[in-house]
This record gives sequence, C-alpha cells and structure tokens, in this order.
Amino acid sequence: MTVVIGFEGSANKIGVGIVRDGEVLSNPRRTYITPPGQGFLPSETARHHRSVILTVLKEALEEAGLKPADVDCVAYTKGPGMGAPLVTVALVARTVAQLWGKPLLGVNHCIGHIEMGRLITQANNPTVLYVSGGNTQVIAYSERRYRIFGETIDIAVGNCLDRFARVIKISNDPSPGYNIEQMAKKGTQYVELPYTVKGMDVSFSGILSYIEEAAGKMLKCNQYTAEDLCFSLQETLFSMLVEITERAMAHCSSQEVLIVGGVGCNLRLQEMMGVMCKERGAKLFATDESFCIDNGAMIAQAGWEMFRSGQTTELSDSWITQRYRTDEVEVTWRD
Repeated sequence: MTVVIGFEGSANKIGVGIVRDGEVLSNPRRTYITPPGQGFLPSETARHHRSVILTVLKEALEEAGLKPADVDCVAYTKGPGMGAPLVTVALVARTVAQLWGKPLLGVNHCIGHIEMGRLITQANNPTVLYVSGGNTQVIAYSERRYRIFGETIDIAVGNCLDRFARVIKISNDPSPGYNIEQMAKKGTQYVELPYTVKGMDVSFSGILSYIEEAAGKMLKCNQYTAEDLCFSLQETLFSMLVEITERAMAHCSSQEVLIVGGVGCNLRLQEMMGVMCKERGAKLFATDESFCIDNGAMIAQAGWEMFRSGQTTELSDSWITQRYRTDEVEVTWRD
C-alpha cells in the first residue's frame, strides 16, 4: 500500500492531506481571511501559512494515525499560484522529505483538482470545468495530456466574484464566493450585464468593470438591491461557463462533465450545468466544499498517481513556478 502526504498552499488555504491507495486518511486545512473590502496579499498570506503549517502537519498525521516512517512520498504544490505562499509550502515539503528520508514530488495544482475530482466522483473520462479564484479552464484528456479546450483570456471567474464582493463590502468569511451565492438566492431582478464568449474562451474583466462602475449608482437610487446584483452576476458568469463546457463536450463527444475548483462547489453552477447535461443525456459529477476548495489531499492524490507511475522530483528541481499550465504535465498514469 502506497501512502503519500500532500502539502497545498498556492493561495489563501493551507492544507496537508494524506492518501493511501485512493482512501483519504486526513485532510486538515486553514484559511487566511481578510477584512471585508480587502483581498489577500502574497507576503501576508505566506506569513499566515508559516504560522500554522506545522500545526496542520501534526493534525494530518494524528488524524491518519500514522508516523513519518509510514509515509512513502512527500508531494507539494509546485504551481500555479502566488509566489510567496508557494515558496513557504515548498520549503516545508523539502525539509520534511529530507528529515524523513522520503522521495519528493512537485505537483501541478490544476491536476491535483482533476485527480481528486476523478477519485471522489469515479467519473471515467469527463470533460472538466476547472473554476477557481486563479483559474478558469475547460479541459479534456487526450494522449497523455490534459488538453485545454477553452479558458479565460483575462481574469478567473473566482477572481471576478471576489473583486465584486470587495466593491459592495461582502464578508470574506468563510469566502466571498459563498456569501455571494447566499445573497444571490434572495435576488429577484435580473440586471443585464456584458456577456463575453469568444469561441471557446471567456472574458470576465469587462463584466467586472461594468458592474464595479454601475453598482454604486444602482444601489444608491434603490433601483436594485445588492442581492439582485449578486444574482445577475452569477447567472451571467455561469451561463458563459456552461456554454463553453457544452461546446467542448460536443467537440470531444463526451457524456460526462466534472466540475472542480473552489467555485465548483457553488450549487447554482452545478444546477445550471445539470440542466445542460440532462438535455444532452450526459452525467454531471461534482464534489462538496471539502474537496472542491484547495486542500492537501488533492495534492497527495495526484502525487500518489505520479509516484506509482515512477515519477519523483530531484531536490535540485524542487522549485516553484507561479505559471504552470495544466497541459505542460505529461500524464504518465493514464492510458
């Protein structure tokens, strides 16, 4: 039995997860939360991660009931992500691997999400919609690569939601996206917003600029409520995502959709995608917030797949990269 420990800390979540042959043994994490109206800066996020990572590591081992000797490999997020938090986690992973005398593995964050989604849902060969604060991609597997069929040409969908939350001072606890989702349920009026799909790609910066500028005026004259704006923004963004996902499905003759990433636990996105899948006679797969949101177990699971296929990372190559595309990784563990 192969046991892999995974360290994740590419953004404001810090997590350590342990996986043994497809079973998640532990998956504790912490979140760096800033005051309403503020985002999280790389240096402050890294400081938060440094202050809690050893506690989270101890929790992971205790929860799994394992000792360092029981671990076969140490996996960490190589990228993409924010530089300072990535460096913090990579440093701890390198140190742990050397102290424990275990091989090291640098994992692509996006592939961590995909492999965790495949493990939890048991989806066979799905078209993947990967939506988070830093990434928006439509992906399908072909010839040892996760191929990107469409993506954002500017900002990620989660970043668009987070920045709108700052404009109307929505709380960051537990996350801006979750709070927008709850407010959107109370929205009754739809505001028409820019809808920008360019072939297989999407653009969110225009819709954000428009709603940032218009929100104050709309709320001031009581024309619309904050709930109406949350509802309208969600409906527009998610419609764009469903459209490009359906187009990728048609191109790949796919009958499965898997939604991964932090925004993927939004129930309204799952509902809209479910309607499209039903019309096509396809299946929708999604996970809850424990696995959608960044976590250590997803890095451990991708590391487990990589390690079993013979991959390891030499210490001299164990750097991080803020830009690390999904299709750069050779998928040696799939046919």
